[in-house]
Amino acid sequence: MPPFSRLRSVDPARLPLVWRVQDLAPEEAVLPTGHAALDAQLPGGGWPVGSMVEVLQQGAGPHVWQLLLPGLAQAITRQAGPVVLVGAPYEPFAPSLQAQGLPGERLLWVRAEKIAARLWAAEQALRCAEVAAVLAWLPKSKGAELRRLHMAAQQQRRLLFVFRDAQARHDASPARLRLLVEGVDCLQLRILKRRGPPLESALPLPAHSARVAALLEARKRRSGTKQAPAPALARRSHVLDRTAAITG
Repeated sequence: MPPFSRLRSVDPARLPLVWRVQDLAPEEAVLPTGHAALDAQLPGGGWPVGSMVEVLQQGAGPHVWQLLLPGLAQAITRQAGPVVLVGAPYEPFAPSLQAQGLPGERLLWVRAEKIAARLWAAEQALRCAEVAAVLAWLPKSKGAELRRLHMAAQQQRRLLFVFRDAQARHDASPARLRLLVEGVDCLQLRILKRRGPPLESALPLPAHSARVAALLEARKRRSGTKQAPAPALARRSHVLDRTAAITG
């Protein structure tokens, strides 16, 4: 048997089809997030469709909408059904959402207190052919429970976002993409997990929509002060015209 030959170094530029460590693995299907800086850091350039996206926060807050609204506005143009909210912590403010491309009639709010009820509702929504996306608040869910939702999203090719406490960042998760959202005046987005190398630094994103930011800037110029108070539509983050209740 001939001895093993010595490995020779090869210029990576001559191997364009080789996946190098610094590359991001492509996703099969994605939906642009609406944030160019974030798309540039995500495999495929957007939210992965058909897998769970996990969003971690210290406490539920209005920045969820600023992060997801641009993508959800695109999702409803591709799918006829609603965006389903399971266990949303606040009542969404419909006029603000509609002004940013997500009409209230395209939202379905499922009220459920117990985790088991939320998990059941989220899974049933994922299996509904007309649903455009599912957003589920599951702060205390376990890895095995989340894996079931992840598999349902894969099987049905659905857009799924799951929200958990920031402390869960150290727990195992089946999510293909995990994000940690921090900050108030400016969002600091940390990509904890993606199909590729980790992102070492936080990614800054605007905390307000372009419309609200323009209003704040106009008020600032008129008043001559450093910062005008945020209008009510910026503070009220949640609303729905249609409600489905789950008890138990």
